[in-house]
Amino acid sequence: MAASGTMEAADISVVVIYFILVLVIGFFAMRKANKGAVSGYFLAGRSMNWAAVGASLFVSNIGSEHFIGLAGSGAASGLGVAAWELNALLLLQLLGWVFIPVYIQCGVSTMPEYLSKRFGGNRLKVYFAALSLVLYVFTKLSVDLYAGALFIQESLGWNLYLSIILLISMTALLTVTGGLVAVIYTDAVQAFIMIAGALCLTCIGLIKVGGLEGVWTKYMQASPNITAILLSSPNLTYSESCQLHLQPKPDALKVLRGPTDPDLPWPGFLLGQTPASIWYWCTDQVIVQRVLAAKNIAHAKGSTIMAGFLKILPMFIIVIPGMISRILFADELACVSPEHCLEACGSASGCSNVAYPRLVMALMPVGLRGLMMAVIIAALMSDLDSIFNSASTIFTLDIYTMLRKRASSRELVMVGRLFVVFMVVASIAWVPVIIEMQGGQMFYYIQEVTDYLTPPVAATFLLGVLWHRCNETGAFWGGLAGFVLGAARLVLALVYREPRCDQPDERPSFIKDVHFMYVAAVLFWASALVTVVVSLCTPPPAEEQIRNTTLWGLNKRKGLKHGPKKTAPPSNSYAMEATDTETHLSSPSPISDLKKQDEGEERGVKVGKEEEERCLGSGGDGGGGGGGGEHGRCVKTLMCFCGCEEKPTDAQFLTAQEQEQIVDELLHEPPRTRILLNTALAVIFSVGVFLFIYFSV
Repeated sequence: MAASGTMEAADISVVVIYFILVLVIGFFAMRKANKGAVSGYFLAGRSMNWAAVGASLFVSNIGSEHFIGLAGSGAASGLGVAAWELNALLLLQLLGWVFIPVYIQCGVSTMPEYLSKRFGGNRLKVYFAALSLVLYVFTKLSVDLYAGALFIQESLGWNLYLSIILLISMTALLTVTGGLVAVIYTDAVQAFIMIAGALCLTCIGLIKVGGLEGVWTKYMQASPNITAILLSSPNLTYSESCQLHLQPKPDALKVLRGPTDPDLPWPGFLLGQTPASIWYWCTDQVIVQRVLAAKNIAHAKGSTIMAGFLKILPMFIIVIPGMISRILFADELACVSPEHCLEACGSASGCSNVAYPRLVMALMPVGLRGLMMAVIIAALMSDLDSIFNSASTIFTLDIYTMLRKRASSRELVMVGRLFVVFMVVASIAWVPVIIEMQGGQMFYYIQEVTDYLTPPVAATFLLGVLWHRCNETGAFWGGLAGFVLGAARLVLALVYREPRCDQPDERPSFIKDVHFMYVAAVLFWASALVTVVVSLCTPPPAEEQIRNTTLWGLNKRKGLKHGPKKTAPPSNSYAMEATDTETHLSSPSPISDLKKQDEGEERGVKVGKEEEERCLGSGGDGGGGGGGGEHGRCVKTLMCFCGCEEKPTDAQFLTAQEQEQIVDELLHEPPRTRILLNTALAVIFSVGVFLFIYFSV
């Protein structure tokens, strides 16, 4: 039956209360944060504990496209899509134990910055920064906005554009004013709301279909009643070729499937999708930026452990509800022809994407419907604020600082906030394209696009961190070879799109029969091979490039520290917030470009009253009337918004020894903490492997 519920006053009240709660928490965090400072805005002052970062990691990943796309793929093809969630459980630990210690040691704030430090030069840095921003628009912002709009349209019937503009504006306001501290604190609240709401729906759905056993049994029987549908709509046409899409797939209850499976072939997943996912979990700015905000390495590892356990939940609170929706609404979700799909949900490509909204509107009582609306809004806002904050970080610290090498700390924060405004405008302008992009399974669209573009990046980072002989020439040509092959395959995939089920499939065999995960495997291993060969044929990197940017250098550092111990246990009281001046860890970065003129030149950064004047625009072309006295209310408001209202502090200098001490404190793990974390690591790995095996055999 179609979902007949509608949002009532009580539901709307829940949504309004949620908005007020999140904004209050966000503004409270903003007032606490050192928002006029670069690390305060972009890295939350490195002051977050493991629980807040872990919750933020989970919520930043679980966006509205998960509730719509993951549940939709669950409705269309069963448990297979849960493989990405279980895989993430393992890859998060690779981030915490291998990548984050190296990132901390070399003192980076962004991933393009790491490439610049590791390999030297700017071409890899610019390439990765540009690719990240492009992927944010085409696979994150666009899909998130469409998914959120789809849910709002299904549940409220509001004007699509008005809803999207309102959501983007509130998200951008939160991100612009509070920076990463506000994002992480609100993420913690949203994680609780998300899990609570989704658990409520899952429990109600399981009761409705007779528990998990009922799901496994009834899902395999969830096919549409073709005769009844054709009788109720005589004008519909039905083709026998669509029959294949109407029956649940034989392996629907397995996570990993046969090598020729059209959804999830296990060799392609292990050899292609897993390396490609390393790009997201270990090198994507949205994820890494949160972990870098942790107090120290122990809190960083604890956050990845916590996020790993939370990643078990989506299989049960998103994928299985999607399967329940297929059981209850088979006649609508498994539509029998493109015309029927258009009639049932407004998309000729398929109706699986409305599985979750339909389930919410049909099963949830008044009040709880509002809670679920708040959950979807939480997912959308969390994903958007993560993207806005991380994209502004990449643009400001990796691109803008190349154009203005002597930009002040406050100027960088202002530019970051203005870039968020630009992202808002670009996102709203992209809405018409999103509406047209109504693929049958949204989640697989995201994976396909990223699998064509990101495996070479994963190969570059892995080799850069793990193999100290890898040099810039090898990384560049390996990345270029993979990018050219992947971009060509993406163009072909866009040109030769899968036809409707009632039309013949005349695509070339290498497009039709080769799964995108196998393409990702070829791209990853080919890029790695080219990188290794070219690196071995060219001079090795200088020791300065690999001392702080590789696992080899990290292990060497630990070996040297095992002499006389003079480092005190970390207090984290420094928190990088003693001044607006940012002296970011051990080696220069875009933040500490403020304290370096050129390569190899180190000096303290001085932020004085001149910066305050520059921030207000009075140091240049005589901007603004009224001299130096009183500012009008509008100017004061702008100063507060841009983080310029605080009085300038005296200059502060950190010597090389002090910077080394900061790194040592960040990397310090008390023995008991290390044992506890390693035990948790063994447990999470065991759980992940068990779930893969249990749901695949």
